[in-house]
Amino acid sequence: MASVARSFPRLASQTASRTSTLRTATTSNARRTFARQKFQSSSRRGYASGPSGGSSSTPYILGVLGLAGAGGAYFYFNNGGFTQLKEGSSGESRGIFTPTKDDYQKVYDAIAARLEEKDDYEDGSYGPIIVRLAWHCSGTYDKLTNTGGSNGATMRFAPEGDHGANAGLKAARDFLEPVKEKFPWITYSDLWTLAGVCAIQEMQGPVVPWRPGRTDRDVSMCTPDGRLPDGAKEQSHLRAIFGRMGFDDREIVALSGAHALGRCHTDRSGFDGPWTFSPTVVSNDYFRLLMGEKWAFRKWDGPKQYQDVTTKSLMMLPTDMALIKDKEFKKHVERYAKDDQVFFNEFRDVLVKLFELGVPFQSKPEDRMTLKPTSSD
Repeated sequence: MASVARSFPRLASQTASRTSTLRTATTSNARRTFARQKFQSSSRRGYASGPSGGSSSTPYILGVLGLAGAGGAYFYFNNGGFTQLKEGSSGESRGIFTPTKDDYQKVYDAIAARLEEKDDYEDGSYGPIIVRLAWHCSGTYDKLTNTGGSNGATMRFAPEGDHGANAGLKAARDFLEPVKEKFPWITYSDLWTLAGVCAIQEMQGPVVPWRPGRTDRDVSMCTPDGRLPDGAKEQSHLRAIFGRMGFDDREIVALSGAHALGRCHTDRSGFDGPWTFSPTVVSNDYFRLLMGEKWAFRKWDGPKQYQDVTTKSLMMLPTDMALIKDKEFKKHVERYAKDDQVFFNEFRDVLVKLFELGVPFQSKPEDRMTLKPTSSD
């Protein structure tokens, strides 16, 4: 088997371009330019030559009329979370404010700006953990009871925020707080899923249609522990967990492609290491590595996991290896490994479905909007 280092040299030269820093800028505009260059240079598709170093369904409302920021604006949420009543700082009525696509684009841009500027998180980007927040707040849905899902943002509260599967996600929630403060009219539920869309797109992934309409709920709507996947299990567990949400085999494999991003931590899941050499890039590398590399059990004191034989720097979980052990899963792994555009198209569609599970939208699917990535500027 040819080594990963020899087989996938494209990103080796790209990795060397990740050295521009904000500190070299002499003006605020220059700092922003350098920040964007750094974020985008660390988010390029391809392989690197090696590792980088229910008691109530009432929406949760702080008050029928609550203070919304230092400017003296007041607001309330209707059933869909769309309409806000605002007043000026002098108390004059400004009527009803209904957010438009342009308003949501401003929220998107604010998230994207923070992703560019805040490069002090692991691998230089908060993007992967933002995607994990959006996925975990959505992946609690149960189609039989119609509970859980992104509608509610109940991870704000214990015990849900303290579930083992959500370990470390406080960093993502805290990262988004300044955006919430700047745009107090958006619900946490909409903010977290919109942030997931933003992170995917800013890390060179597909454009993901999205629509608002989620409401925030109180602690009584927290979901029970155990609704998210356990990486130590295998295919029957995957089908049970994702089947509860309404996903089929193809969709399970497509969603698993998010493992191209980020890494595991011994102080969170107990597992350790990244899945790919480019953990801040949305790509089909995860599937290519699953199919193209040899994997062996890692010899260590932690839980059962696999490592690549070639470099011993990448890892796969038992749930990952289940995708190539099971013939029905494997045929989709093979499709995605061969064609990144096929993966992007199906990954996009399954993300739309995931982020909308259980949400009682007043809008229609055709009302979904696509928000402009900064890379298209």
